[in-house]
Amino acid sequence: MMVWGIRLPVWRRLHRWSSLGCTIFLLLSCLSGLPLIFSDEIEALIGRPPALSGPALAVTPGDLDAMAAAATRRYPHERVRFIFFDRDEGQIKVVMGSQDSPDRSRDHPLVFDGASGRLVDEPPSLLRRRWEFMPFVQRLHTELLSGFAGEMVLAAVGLLALMAVLSGVALYGPYMKNQAFGALRRGRRRTWWLDLHNLIGIATAVWVLAITATGIINEFAKPLAAVWRSGQMSRLAASGNTPVPFEALPSIQAARDAAAAALPDNNVTSIILPSRSFSNPAHYLIWTNGNTPLTHRLFSAVLVDARSNKAVAVAEMPGYLRSLQLARPLHFGDYGGFPLKLIWGAFDVFAIFLLLSGLYLWLKRPMRA
Repeated sequence: MMVWGIRLPVWRRLHRWSSLGCTIFLLLSCLSGLPLIFSDEIEALIGRPPALSGPALAVTPGDLDAMAAAATRRYPHERVRFIFFDRDEGQIKVVMGSQDSPDRSRDHPLVFDGASGRLVDEPPSLLRRRWEFMPFVQRLHTELLSGFAGEMVLAAVGLLALMAVLSGVALYGPYMKNQAFGALRRGRRRTWWLDLHNLIGIATAVWVLAITATGIINEFAKPLAAVWRSGQMSRLAASGNTPVPFEALPSIQAARDAAAAALPDNNVTSIILPSRSFSNPAHYLIWTNGNTPLTHRLFSAVLVDARSNKAVAVAEMPGYLRSLQLARPLHFGDYGGFPLKLIWGAFDVFAIFLLLSGLYLWLKRPMRA
């Protein structure tokens, strides 16, 4: 019998071996993904309470230069590396680091209240928090605690998972053609589990395909974005890309205002100060997003000359990177509020059961003489 031009025994072998090749990794991903769906709620329950490492301070509300100066006085042997704007919480995060390095694990933020200018929190660096529950789960889910190598392993596992789901869909029709949808045959225990495995598999197939595909896309997000960013900065090298010392930087606030003027319909979401490690030694790299529900997930970068504080280029991200941006909220189900999180959580539990039932069926398979 042929399905989609391929013989049934071939589909059976593809499903068996692709499933076995990815099941353990997918179980880890599903188990770690479940708390990540509810990360905001979990952080609210068990997260570290706000705390300051030194005296309380306040600056002029919204004054980025005053915030950067206060952060530098507090940590005189470090420099400002990034500034992030959290519109939902009404906060501005000034991220400090001791060196210009692509490794951000030792960076730590100072969190200012946007309305009052008060310093409200000083979370520790990721390096100090890496074994806390949520950071640990995040790293396990995205990189298997192994950095870039783990990301590429998970991307390969995702491809195997796509093959397993597609081959399972191809097998479902021929195997279940003489039964009503959802029927669970009584008799042998393994037969009942096989019917239940098939039912859950076909009922969740679209969701699993979407989550797997977006997971693969997310694994390639960082390296592809880095390549694009490096290419954008190299185009500016001809016009002068001599590094600007941190001490010689003009007003950060003026750079932010220049970016806002270049894209008046966008919101400034983050500022990467001039940095060799991020390929912008002579420019501020300022990220913005839109105001509508769709464009809120689409980002554009403004490059501001670090000497003149003039916007020199607006870098619209290419289509393949925009697809990466849209894939992330679909993967974690964090764009539709708590009800959607509940739906994503339920599907995740079904996927865990699907994987466990597949393992059970493999272990209980009839042994050939």
